[in-house]
Amino acid sequence: MSTRKPQILKGFRDYTPEQMRLRLRVISIFRTVFERHGFEPLDTPALEYMETLTGKAGENEKLMYHFLDQGDREVGLRYDLTVPLARYYAMHQQESVIPFKRYQIAPVWRAEKPQRGRFREFWQCDADIVGSPSMLADAEAVSVLTDALEAVNLGQAVVSINHRKLLEALARLAGVPEAHTTTVFRAIDKLGKIGPDGVKRELTGSGVDDLAADRVVELVTRTGSNAELLAAAESDLVAFPGGVKAVSELRQLAGFIDDLGVPSTSWKIDLSLARGIDYYTGPVFEALVEEPRIGAVAGAGRYDDLVGSFIGRQVPATGMALGLERILEVIEEFDLLPGVSTVANVFVAVFPDSLRESAQIANELRGAGLNADLSMLATRSLGDQMKYAARRGIPYAVIAGAEEVRRGVALIRKLATGEQREVERTLLVEEAKIAVSG
Repeated sequence: MSTRKPQILKGFRDYTPEQMRLRLRVISIFRTVFERHGFEPLDTPALEYMETLTGKAGENEKLMYHFLDQGDREVGLRYDLTVPLARYYAMHQQESVIPFKRYQIAPVWRAEKPQRGRFREFWQCDADIVGSPSMLADAEAVSVLTDALEAVNLGQAVVSINHRKLLEALARLAGVPEAHTTTVFRAIDKLGKIGPDGVKRELTGSGVDDLAADRVVELVTRTGSNAELLAAAESDLVAFPGGVKAVSELRQLAGFIDDLGVPSTSWKIDLSLARGIDYYTGPVFEALVEEPRIGAVAGAGRYDDLVGSFIGRQVPATGMALGLERILEVIEEFDLLPGVSTVANVFVAVFPDSLRESAQIANELRGAGLNADLSMLATRSLGDQMKYAARRGIPYAVIAGAEEVRRGVALIRKLATGEQREVERTLLVEEAKIAVSG
């Protein structure tokens, strides 16, 4: 038999059963939160035409996996779930009820350098609202974001909030030419990684003069309360109507966030927040976990022009994306969710002379809603089967050998202690349910 080396691409991973149990549990929690907020499920293809994906995400497009398929079509793997949503809405606008609220939980791909909490294949958990220009929609994005993080015991995350138009106005105030707006966004987005001096170097290296670069950094790194930051920005930007409007929208947003019950400790105005993706047009959000210092676990923002790139007219839209990989890493490191050692509730032992009875028992338990693992070890001793079940972490075993079958009974054994009791065969399912819920 010929053999080949088993290997996996860098930046990609296998998920063990232990990892998948936690992953699916967190996904289920997020799905519950999204649906509680009224978002409907949606799915889109992993592959899109390149022309669908390009021209919308700036530097992120350099990280896109793209190739010619067998029909010589230029295609790419989606790098986020927002652009496919915009394409979907453009194709299904006639049958979509506006505002259109959808969530999607799925993998995306980016050919970036793998590092802690960052992989080339990773999952995003998105919730978006298409068709509403109101800041209430943006507040809903913040609300569902904070509720989702709280639901997995990550309530310590803080959501930073800014506005792209405010940031743009601050750049004009600092003396940065309009042609360098995108440069400013991308440089400021790296502030946490390269620091103020690094941002200045990025700006001057892109053609922004020294004084303007210094002023930009000074303006966006100001500190103070939410009210103080907005008041100072409004005062500075009196000659920039777009900036004054952005301040007004942030004040509306803050009021709606309070109305939706988001704790004041869970969010803040941060004038240095830029978000690197080019399609954002209004408020932007980012949730950070400082301990462990793993960085952003969620991002969000308004993108009123993205759908319009497909249909030729502006359609307001906003939303948020949870980064599943980093969230799972924090949950595992700090044991934030109680672990589940296996999916099975009950192990059903088998014996050569009562196999059919064991199969029937497993079927009855499953029909009653229990996760029953029917043993595949008929040639092994009962002791070996119990050791196997214990290693799997299954809490209970049902034992019905030939003698138990003859007497119309079965045994329910608690594997952690070895304690067992005999029950009538007709009462087995109910007794097993009581033991498991117990």
